[in-house]
Amino acid sequence: MWECESESVTGREYATGVLTSLNRTGVMTEGFEQRGKSWFVATDIPSDFTVQIGDISFHLHKYPLVSRSGKLNRFLYESREMELNKVVIDDLPGGAEAFELAAKFCYGVAVDLTATNISGLRCAAEYLEMTEDLEEGNLIFKTEAFLSYVVLSSWRDSIVVLKSCENLSPWAENLQIVRRCSESIAWKACANPKGIRWHYTGKLPRSVSSPKWNENKEPSPSQVPPLDWWFEDVSILRIDHFVRVITAIKVKGMRHELIGAVIMDYASKWLPGGSGSVVSGPDEGSFNCGTAGNWKGGLHMIVSGPGIDEDGTGLHTKDQRQIVESLISIIPPQRDSVSCSFMLRVLRMAGVLKVAPALTTELEKRVGMQLEQATLADLMIPCCNKNETLYDVDLLQRLLEHFLVQEQSESRGSSPGRSSSFSETAQRGMNPNAKMRVARLVDSYLTEVSRDRNLSLTKFQVLAEALPESARTSDDGLYRAVDSYLKAHPNLTEHERKRLCRVMDCQKLSIDACMHVAQNERLPLRVVVQVLFAELVKVSNSLANSLMKDGGESQYQPLISNRKSLLEGTPQSFQEGWAAAKKDINTLKFELETVKTKYLELQNELETLQRQGDNNIIRPKRSSAWNIGWMKIGKTTKVPENRGAGEQGENMEQQTKKAPRRWRNSVS
Repeated sequence: MWECESESVTGREYATGVLTSLNRTGVMTEGFEQRGKSWFVATDIPSDFTVQIGDISFHLHKYPLVSRSGKLNRFLYESREMELNKVVIDDLPGGAEAFELAAKFCYGVAVDLTATNISGLRCAAEYLEMTEDLEEGNLIFKTEAFLSYVVLSSWRDSIVVLKSCENLSPWAENLQIVRRCSESIAWKACANPKGIRWHYTGKLPRSVSSPKWNENKEPSPSQVPPLDWWFEDVSILRIDHFVRVITAIKVKGMRHELIGAVIMDYASKWLPGGSGSVVSGPDEGSFNCGTAGNWKGGLHMIVSGPGIDEDGTGLHTKDQRQIVESLISIIPPQRDSVSCSFMLRVLRMAGVLKVAPALTTELEKRVGMQLEQATLADLMIPCCNKNETLYDVDLLQRLLEHFLVQEQSESRGSSPGRSSSFSETAQRGMNPNAKMRVARLVDSYLTEVSRDRNLSLTKFQVLAEALPESARTSDDGLYRAVDSYLKAHPNLTEHERKRLCRVMDCQKLSIDACMHVAQNERLPLRVVVQVLFAELVKVSNSLANSLMKDGGESQYQPLISNRKSLLEGTPQSFQEGWAAAKKDINTLKFELETVKTKYLELQNELETLQRQGDNNIIRPKRSSAWNIGWMKIGKTTKVPENRGAGEQGENMEQQTKKAPRRWRNSVS
């Protein structure tokens, strides 16, 4: 808590103002005296008028009251009773204490105005209609002046007055007392504490000393108060007034990190299971939130009037619901304004208290923006429905959907051609490793919830496949979750076990996980074979790469020994299954070799045919013995050129139409 220069350093009374008025009533008195539950005026003139406020009676005189109060004036002169000597007032704001001060003012008795009684007296003056029309310098004018010039100029008085307005609704709201105090607090909270000579009287952790300095001296840099100097004071306010203050602070442009920190500090004091926060000094660029101790008390706030909830529960649950809903509505929209752990704790309470669905959905979106910051303990939120699973698995599914939607929007915002606002959003976006952290978180969560016998296979599978495959570089965590689920659900059929094992990629398992798979009797045999085959493929690929690099087979022998040791680790109960599996594998290998051989034969025949076709095209045409003989006959007969050409053309056509028969040469 901080005190202005006009206030004391170590908790003395507030600076008070003495309120007096001229006694024109003709009733001389030295003050009031109390006898049991009745107040009397210390005067020789007997009282002729009684005012009943609750169970307190005030024995007064008519003239001093009617001369300054328009409401009492109407009671007396507009009443049907000719001799009215008693009035009962049950709805006076401020109650008997405020009326006592107003009555003293009417008699000209000095009244001490403080931050504690000014709001009630101001509302009572308004109720009694003590305006300037009846007398100059009446109670409304003087209380309003004290509020404006004394209270609102002091940080501490503004807090106290706003706190005292909790029991004065709606009068304090209609008279703008709440609004003016909220704006005064917001202005002082946003002011630079370096330029204000205030004294620190709040309570910090033991490791932090409370700086105090002389009000006549300028504070040194080492005495500058921390950024959270105002947290303790505003956290005593009722939730509706706290919301008014935070809203006014937002308008004045305070950093969203500080607004989020004060919201978390308020929740730590008013909601069970919260933790406080400590903010670093003004010279540092950021603040550190740490646990200043768990608040073990219950909720002591009264937000509304007496009554019972629709569900039959008391005010305690209703007030907590209103606090949670109000805190959700004022969380700044910027990322990292509040921690993900805090929002998950609020989300846990929202489910128990049945907060409005719209606010719950909004909070889930905010958690999805920062899901990579969550821890496993934060996500272990119990399910409110007793007939379903032990933990709220559907909630994590929705959080993952919001996480992926946020990531897609940020990836689109960072693409070229987008506006600067999208780029800024992308810069504030998730780390490239956010997916991997969320994937590890989901794997750990699945391992924990898999022990629940009420968790269906479908929910497990949907949650395991919610993230894309690129989010996991290794499926060891997912394998642990699958193995834990198989252990907790031994009655699964073979088909269900195969379906469950489809969520993991056998090629992403480490060598240790493969060793465990080879000895795991809960897994289907087909999955074990797939894992071992994938490991063999890895070994073969690594062997091929090493042979290409080194040009030798020096590294081949250790790899074979490792594979042999892997297969030798198979339990005895799997011997028959392994024998059948090996037989199938050998059969497949033999068929594969046969297909390869046939493929090579066909390829050789194709190459032979291609070579023959090329030789027929390129080789020149040989002259047969028949052609040579005909040429000799043509020369001896001396056929004319034209005729010979015609006959030769006919012979060529006949040869083309009927190809000469190729005789097979006899070997003999």
